[in-house]
Amino acid sequence: MSDALLEITNLERSFASGDEQVRILKGINLSIQAGELVAIMGASGSGKSTLMNILGCLDRPTSGSYKVNGKETGELETDELAALRRSHFGFIFQRYHLLSHLDAVGNVEMPAIYDGADDKARRERAIALLGRLGLDERIHHKPAQLSGGQQQRVSIARALMNGGEVILADEPTGALDTHSGVEVMQILKELHAQGHTIIIVTHDPNVAKQAQRIIRIQDGEILSDEANPDYVPAQAVKRERGERVSASSAFKIRWGLFIEAFRMAWLAMASHRLRTLLTMLGIIIGITAVVSVVAVGNGAREKVISDINSIGTNTIDVFPGKGWGDIRSSRVQTLVPSDLEALRAQVYVDSLTPNISNSVQLRYKSEVVSASVKGVSDAYFRVKGVDIQEGRSLQTMDIDQRAQVAVIDQNTYKKLFPNGGDALGKIVLAGNVPVTIIGVTAPSDSAFNDENLNVWMPYTSVMSRLTGQQYFSSITVRVADGVSSDVAQQGIEHLLTTRHGTKDVFTRSSDSILKTVQKTTTTLTLLISSIAVISLIVGGIGVMNIMLVSVTERTREIGIRMAVGARQLDIMQQFMIEAVLVCLIGGTLGILLSFGIGEIFSYFVSSLSMVFSALSIVSAFICSTLIGVLFGFLPARNASRLDPIEALARE
Repeated sequence: MSDALLEITNLERSFASGDEQVRILKGINLSIQAGELVAIMGASGSGKSTLMNILGCLDRPTSGSYKVNGKETGELETDELAALRRSHFGFIFQRYHLLSHLDAVGNVEMPAIYDGADDKARRERAIALLGRLGLDERIHHKPAQLSGGQQQRVSIARALMNGGEVILADEPTGALDTHSGVEVMQILKELHAQGHTIIIVTHDPNVAKQAQRIIRIQDGEILSDEANPDYVPAQAVKRERGERVSASSAFKIRWGLFIEAFRMAWLAMASHRLRTLLTMLGIIIGITAVVSVVAVGNGAREKVISDINSIGTNTIDVFPGKGWGDIRSSRVQTLVPSDLEALRAQVYVDSLTPNISNSVQLRYKSEVVSASVKGVSDAYFRVKGVDIQEGRSLQTMDIDQRAQVAVIDQNTYKKLFPNGGDALGKIVLAGNVPVTIIGVTAPSDSAFNDENLNVWMPYTSVMSRLTGQQYFSSITVRVADGVSSDVAQQGIEHLLTTRHGTKDVFTRSSDSILKTVQKTTTTLTLLISSIAVISLIVGGIGVMNIMLVSVTERTREIGIRMAVGARQLDIMQQFMIEAVLVCLIGGTLGILLSFGIGEIFSYFVSSLSMVFSALSIVSAFICSTLIGVLFGFLPARNASRLDPIEALARE
C-alpha cells in the first residue's frame, strides 16, 4: 500500500462539448508525498488547473482513482468532499476570491466557521495569522481597501486557517506585480519549510524553478516529472505551526453556522437595499391586506353585535301561540302578570319585562302626533339596554301605583317639542289619558334604530287605562350572565307549559340572531381574506424570483464558500434564512402599515373601527415564515447544488 499523501491512478477527465466528449486529462498517474513543494507547469489549456481542482476535491474525475491519505475520493459524498476541503486543503487563487463585504478577519476565519470552531478562538487565530503575514494593521480592511499583494496574503492566511496540510496555489503570482510576487513565493517557501505540502499551478518558469519538484503537463498528459536540482529550500522559520482550532460541540457548531448564515443574509440584504425592498413589497401588501381585512371584519362584526345588543342583550322573547304564523295566537291570553313572578324566581333570569303595545295619538299644546305606547315594567330599560339621557326611568312604585307617567324617545321629543326645551314634568295626552313625562332616552346610533315614536308607560297603567286587556302581548327575558340561552329557552318553555297546562307559547332568542350575524360576517371576512391571500402568494413568487436572481448574482460567493468547506446544507441554510428574513421583515412592515391604515380609517370613519386581533397578527407572522420557507426553498436548493468549479469561474 502506497504511503503517498495524494495518489492519482489512470485518471481521466472529460467535459461535454455539444454531442462530443472532450478529454482534458488523459491517463494521469501521480503521487505526491507529504511535505513536498510541487510545481505543476503548463500552458493555458494544458489541463493543469483541472488537475488542481481534482487534487483539491473541487472536481471529480470521469474515471480513474484519486486517493487522499489512502482514502478513495470517488466513494465520498458531496459533504464528505467538503469536509476534506475544509480540514486538509487550503486554496490560494490567482484572483484571490475574497468576499467583498467581509473584512480581512472575516475572510480568513471562514473555513473555521464551517468547521464549527469557537468564535473567540477562531477570531484570535485569524488575527494571529494575519499578523504573521504582516497585516497587523489591515485586519479590519475590506478587500477593496487592500492591494493585490495584501489580498493574496489574506488568501494565504485563509488557506492556513484550519491547518492547511495541503496548500493548493493556482497562479498565486499571476495577478501581482514583481515585488508582490516575490513576497508571496517567499511566504509559500517558508510554509513548506514549516511542513506544509505545497502544490503550485503555474505557467511561469521563474515560479516553477523555485519548487522542489516540477511536473510538466501538456494536452492533458504528463510530459515529465522530475526533481529540481536547483531547488534552494527556504530557511526554517522559528515559528510554531498554527494548528487548526478545535471544533465545539455539535449543538454549538450548528448554532454558530446558523448565526453566521443569519449575519451573511443580513449583510446581503443591507448591501442591496432597493432590491430587498422590492422583494418585500409583495409581502408587505399581502400582509397589510390580510390583517386590515380581518380587522375591518372584526370591527363590522362587533358593530353589528353592538347594534343587536342595543335592542336586547342576550334576551329571549316569549310569544303566545305555537310558532310564527299561528293564526290562533291572537286568541291566546295566558301570558298574565302571575307568569312574571314565576319567571322572575328562576335562576337563569336576570330581569324581565312584559310588553303591551297600543297605537294612540299624543297631544301637547298644538302638537299632535301618532305614537306607539308600550306598557312595560321598571326592568325594561335594563333588559333592552336603553339609556336614559334626561330624567329617570320607570320605577317599581310606578308599576304598583299604576302611575300615569311616561318615558319618551328622541323621535317623540323632537315631534312634541320642535323648538326644544325641557320635556320633564310636561303633561301630554295619550289618547284621553293625561301622562307626565319623567324621562327621555338617549339617542341610539344602532343600525336597528327605527323612526317610530315610542312612549313607555307602566304596563299596569296601559292595561287599566288604555287597553283594558289583562294579558300581555309578549314577555322579554334577559338571561343571567353565564347561562346558556338554549338552557334558558328550554326552562322558560317548560315552566310556562306546566303553568298553562298546554304548550301555548314559543320563544325567540337574540343569541340565535347573534350567531347568524357572526357566522355571516366570519364568512365574508374569510372570503375577502382569501382574496387578500392571493396577493401573499404573488408576493411569495416575487420573493422566489428575486432570490433566484440573487443566487445568479452571488454564484462566485457560493463557489468561494464551497471551496473553503461549506456543505450543501450550509449554503441552503444561508439562502433559506435570507428568504425567511425578507418575508418576516416584510410581514412586520405590513402589520405596522395596517396599524397606520387603522389610524387613518378611524379618523375618517367614526361609525366603524378596525379591530386588530392577536390571532391575525400571529397568523401574519406564520404566513410570512411559511412563504419564506416555501418560496425560498427552490433558490436555496439551486444555490446548494452549484458546481464549485463553475461557481468560482463566474465573475
